[in-house]
Parts: sequence; C-alpha cells; structure tokens
Amino acid sequence: MCDFENFWKYSQKIVCVGRNYAKHVQELGNEIPDRPIFFIKPTSAYITSGEKIVTPPGCTDLQHEIELGVVIGKRGKNIPQESAMDWVQGYALALDMTARDEQRKAKDAGVPWTLAKMFDTSCPVGEFIPKQNVEDPHCLDISVEVNGELRQNSNTNHFIFRIPHLLAFVSKFITLEPGDLVLTGTPEGVAPVLPGDVIKGKLSYMGKDLTEIEFQVE
Repeated sequence: MCDFENFWKYSQKIVCVGRNYAKHVQELGNEIPDRPIFFIKPTSAYITSGEKIVTPPGCTDLQHEIELGVVIGKRGKNIPQESAMDWVQGYALALDMTARDEQRKAKDAGVPWTLAKMFDTSCPVGEFIPKQNVEDPHCLDISVEVNGELRQNSNTNHFIFRIPHLLAFVSKFITLEPGDLVLTGTPEGVAPVLPGDVIKGKLSYMGKDLTEIEFQVE
C-alpha cells in the first residue's frame, strides 16, 4: 500500500519528460519533438526538504530545471489517453537538476545522459499535492528563483504534450506503478547554480499558491 504523502519512499522510478515547452527547446538549440522524449532517473535521485543538492564530481555547469511532477496512483500499462487522468493521484513540484556540461558531452558523443541527469540528489521534490486540490494541471504558474533572482517563470498551458498524452505514451513502453513520479518538462530560463546558492520554486493557480520548495546547493 502506497502512502502518497511520502510517495518518494514508495516510488520505483522517476520518468522525466524532455523538451515539453517550445521556448525551452529553442533556448537549447533543439528541434520541437513530434512525440514525447523521456528518460529515467533512479529513486536515489530524490531529496526532500532539509536536504541539499550535491554537485556531482567534475561538474562545472550544474543547472536548475523546475518541473510539475505527476504522482501515479495505480498500476498502468497501455493507459488510454482519454481516461489517463484516472491514473493521477496528485502532484508535486520538483527540480530536474542537470549537469549541463556532461549533457553536452553526451549529446556530442551520441551516448546516454546518465552522468548529466541521474546522479544522486538530482531530483529535489516538494510536498504531495492531492489531485482534488488542483483544478486544472494545465493552467498552473510555475517559477523558480535563485538567491532571490527570478530565473524561470511560465505556465503549464505551454506544454507541447499534455499529461494524458504523456501517460499514454510512456505506459506503452514502461509500466507505471503507484508512487512513481512523472516530471512533465521544464520551461525556458534554465541557468547555472553554484555551491551556496538557494533555489526556490513555486507553483500556483489563478494567483493562489499551491506549494513552494527551497533547496540549497553544495
């Protein structure tokens, strides 16, 4: 039985969607995808409030990516797109911390992004938000600031692929389990952070704050 208030303790995987905001795709010089792009983080990437983001060994360009996370409520394989929201238990605000220098090397070499995306502490997450507390997950203001400077500020209505599409597509290939987290992509404004920096993220709906997160880099 999954205690969704502590979903990260039960989660078997973190599914991360890439290139799901057009402006972010453009800022990194990539092409708009015609189908979702995703990769997996191990659950050892999770940290929660009070823990610190640890810069991975050799990384010289650690960057923040703020994302809406979807917490899966029941086992799903070949989820129908038209009823995919029935598999959503709730949400969480998260960071997909990225070693951008390692990602560039991997892209140039045509090899997986393991060192860039899957390191320990690369997925800081906030509190669980029950599904019923979010009226429309496709109309949420999402933002992040570093040391008080606003870096990313967008809305989930800019998704290229909406949540039902993502869950249907991913579950064709990988079975989703209760407590799994699906990160839905990051908007434009990704930028480097340094040891000692404080990252604060916020999620809100129609001017009402839903949740905030705060993590320090070391």
